[in-house]
Amino acid sequence: MENQNLQKTLYMKTDLNLLLECLKYQMDCPLSQKEALITIYSICQQNSEASEYFREIGGLRFINDLAKSSVHCIVKEAALFTLGIIIESNVYCQQSLCTSALFEDLILFLINKDSGVNLKRMSVYVILVLVSNNKYGQTYVRETGCIGLLLQLFRTTLSTSEMNLSDENTYQCYQLWSSVCSTLCACVNNPQNDNQSICCAVFPYAKEWLESCTEPEIVRPICSFVGLTVANNSTVQKYFVSVGGLDTLAKVLIKLMHDSCMSHSSTKLAVVVTKTLDACIANDSAMGGALAKYHTVSELLNLLSNDTLDTGEKISIILTIGHCTEVCGKNFFFFLPCFFSEILIHYFNIDI
Repeated sequence: MENQNLQKTLYMKTDLNLLLECLKYQMDCPLSQKEALITIYSICQQNSEASEYFREIGGLRFINDLAKSSVHCIVKEAALFTLGIIIESNVYCQQSLCTSALFEDLILFLINKDSGVNLKRMSVYVILVLVSNNKYGQTYVRETGCIGLLLQLFRTTLSTSEMNLSDENTYQCYQLWSSVCSTLCACVNNPQNDNQSICCAVFPYAKEWLESCTEPEIVRPICSFVGLTVANNSTVQKYFVSVGGLDTLAKVLIKLMHDSCMSHSSTKLAVVVTKTLDACIANDSAMGGALAKYHTVSELLNLLSNDTLDTGEKISIILTIGHCTEVCGKNFFFFLPCFFSEILIHYFNIDI
């Protein structure tokens, strides 16, 4: 068994050396370079040892330079994707490439008018893996101004009036926008940092999206972004409330609850919205009281009674109810009838 593993390692190293040489000597043949890059990332994907070895023989630096120097778009795209795969597979590769210079190179790809949507998406993917669980990457994305560009892409890549995902061009733009959302999530989380205060600048746009569209393809990314951006940050939470974000989430929850009678996906999406609501009010119980006018607790109790939910989903709903009702005082007598009426209906089958 040990000999077999050793042999596999030797084969892997031999293959990577040959592929790197192929890249170097096929500069005039973009299709051959693309094929070599595809093979490299298939070897290195989720393989930390292969990724580390490729870094040691200079492959990572060469692909980085190739992405910048090649005049062929297909090579640039494949090179960036391969970089992302390797960075994602090995923390040492992430550390070695996490520099302000690389972020500045990626900014150039994103602002170049000749860059296609797919090249921009590959650039955003590299940013994503550089900032994921990496405080240094999160600092560089801020200091280089890269995060400002990501926020601009969040605002402008998709139009609320053009959401036909069956259209190829629209779908490509949606993929870029979705990648931007994922990257912004990584910018503000693990660890939480100053990027939260920067990212809240697009909350009004997130609110507009939620007001105009309740499709899962839009709601899920926005809820993830909002939930992570407001997490454990009372200042950012208050700003989200001030632009009407909390009211919008409550309205989306009501709509999804009405739709959930006919759709299982609406029920699952309602849980996603519930978790985001909870992140918005968890640090300030007074904001939970603002949800009273939307009968949010009643809606959450209805959601809690759904038999298709798993234990984790039910716990998240119960926590949200707890935060909503944590503020008592003048709101206590409003919440009390909601609790009793819903309990009687759902648990004792007594209609009142």
